[in-house]
Amino acid sequence: MPEAGLLSNSRTPAVLALVNGSELPGVTQARIASNNHHAADRFSLRVALSATNPVFWAGVTQALVELRLGIDGAWQSVIQGEVDSVEIDWLRHELRLEGRDLSAALIETRTQESFQNRTSSEIAQILAARHGLTAVVTPTTTPVGRYYQLEHDRIVLNQFAKATTEWDLLVFLAQQEGFDLFVQGNELHFQQPVPQSPPTMTVTPDDLIDLRLDRALTLARDIVVTVKSWNSKQSTAFTQTARAGKGTPSGSGGPPQTYALVRPNLTPDQALQLAQSLLAELSQHERVVSFTMPGELTLTPRSIVALAGTGTAFDQSYFVAEVDRTLSVAGGFVQQVRVKNASPAASATIPADAPLTPGLV
Repeated sequence: MPEAGLLSNSRTPAVLALVNGSELPGVTQARIASNNHHAADRFSLRVALSATNPVFWAGVTQALVELRLGIDGAWQSVIQGEVDSVEIDWLRHELRLEGRDLSAALIETRTQESFQNRTSSEIAQILAARHGLTAVVTPTTTPVGRYYQLEHDRIVLNQFAKATTEWDLLVFLAQQEGFDLFVQGNELHFQQPVPQSPPTMTVTPDDLIDLRLDRALTLARDIVVTVKSWNSKQSTAFTQTARAGKGTPSGSGGPPQTYALVRPNLTPDQALQLAQSLLAELSQHERVVSFTMPGELTLTPRSIVALAGTGTAFDQSYFVAEVDRTLSVAGGFVQQVRVKNASPAASATIPADAPLTPGLV
């Protein structure tokens, strides 16, 4: 099994840090943490203080960083973002920087705008332009005012918007549209999820530095998600149910794991979509695999990885949830990866008067 300190022997990994367009010398460690959780990607740097200008970092108020990683001379930009914090360790002669990708500007900006007559895609384009981001957007047609049919249905916009950021608004709209949302480089992506594809790579225990296999037995049984809603204007109530069967032999898996939610003023289609969305999210947490491997630049938080060679039911395909890469003088280039199992197919029904069961509310 390879050790972290030996990973760079057969390769020549390197990092290039640009601050406001100029190279930052003396980088001894770079770390980039990427995720698919509708959260900002993060980066951190350790820099030899003697190689940089402490006067600049003691007085700077804004610094835009681009990190590029290279293997054997092939460079790839992995993150762009602004520095959030600067730590100068004067006695150890080290500078430490931490920051987030360019979604940070949206995360930090409060909004009081309603946008009722705009579509979700138009709002994404408007907000991207305000922050100098290139919009990569799948067009939508529904005015967002339909997501706020009654004032008490959602308290996100208008006078309640002081507690809402532009990023929160985009996350909400992405959830309504069933879209993915993330920032990559200087691009804001508001788009349909990438269809499931063949695995980007297959890994075996022999390829890895460490491997951890976790399984939630409560999610290994059949899962039933029920959403009950009512329409105030039409004075009607209805129930939608989505179910995932795990294929366990009859009687061996125990009773289904049930979850129930109550949400006001949904349409039947919206309630069904909510049930299926929660079902998919829960199912992905049944098997979670974490491993450390030599660093590379192929995997992203939206890749698919196949695990093989354990001789167990864990040998299957997984969605990549997080990739945490570290390149340092002492430890070489390694990455920690966290993946979740693919969701099973879900069946949905519309019972006339299904009872609610205790569960997640």
